[in-house]
Amino acid sequence: MINCCTASGRVLIGSWEHLLPIVLAFIFAAFLMRYAKTLASKKQQRLIHYVAVFVSLTVIGFHLYNSIFSTYNYRTDLPLYLCSLLGILIPIYTYYQKYWMFEILIFWIIAGTLQGVITPDIAEGFPAFDYFRYWIVHLGLLLIIFYSIFVLKLKPKLKSVFKSFFALQLYVGLMVALNFILDANYFYLNEKPKSASVLDYFGDWPYYIIVCQLLIIPVFLLIYLPFYLQKSYLANN
Repeated sequence: MINCCTASGRVLIGSWEHLLPIVLAFIFAAFLMRYAKTLASKKQQRLIHYVAVFVSLTVIGFHLYNSIFSTYNYRTDLPLYLCSLLGILIPIYTYYQKYWMFEILIFWIIAGTLQGVITPDIAEGFPAFDYFRYWIVHLGLLLIIFYSIFVLKLKPKLKSVFKSFFALQLYVGLMVALNFILDANYFYLNEKPKSASVLDYFGDWPYYIIVCQLLIIPVFLLIYLPFYLQKSYLANN
C-alpha cells in the first residue's frame, strides 16, 4: 500500500494525493481546450476568465476561512508567495488580455508553478482545504497559461524573456522589503521550504538564492526554445 503522507500530514511526491490531481487536471484541460476551439473569440476569452475567477476566489476564500477559524500568522500565511499572489491577480490578466501581462506570466507560471506541481509543498493532505487550494491554484494557473498558448494563440518573443526576468526582480525586491518588515520568509528568500524541492540541490542560504538568480534566464530561454523553433520552422517552410 502506498503511503500518501508523512507523519506530519505532508503530501509525498509520487503518492496518489500528488498524481491524481495532475491526471484529472490534464483531462479537464484537454476537454476544455477542445470545447473552447468551437467557440467564437470573445466566448473563448470569457470561458478562461471564469476559470481565473474560480482560482482567485479559492485563494481569497481560503485566507478568509483561515483568518476566521484558525490561527492566522501574517509572517507565514499572507498570500504573498508567487503562486498565491498570481492566483488572486490572474483574473486581471484574463479580463484585459494584455500581451505584456502574458509575456511576464508565461515564464513565471511555467518555471515556478510547474516546479510546485512536481515537488508539492502541502502541509495537509486530502481532504484538507489547503490541499484543494494548492492544486486549484497551481494547476489552474498552468491551465490558464496553456489555454492562452493553444486556444488564444499567444506566443512569447525573445524580449519577453528579459521583460519577465526584470519584472521578477521587482517582485523579489518587494518581498525582500516585506520580509524585513514582517520578519518573514516569503518567496523562501531567508530559508528553503521544509518539504523537498529543487532548492535542496543549490546549497544553503544564501547560495541557493544566487544559484536561482543565475539559472532564471537560462530556464526562461529553455521555455522560450519551443516557440523559437516553431517560428524558425514556419519561416523556412
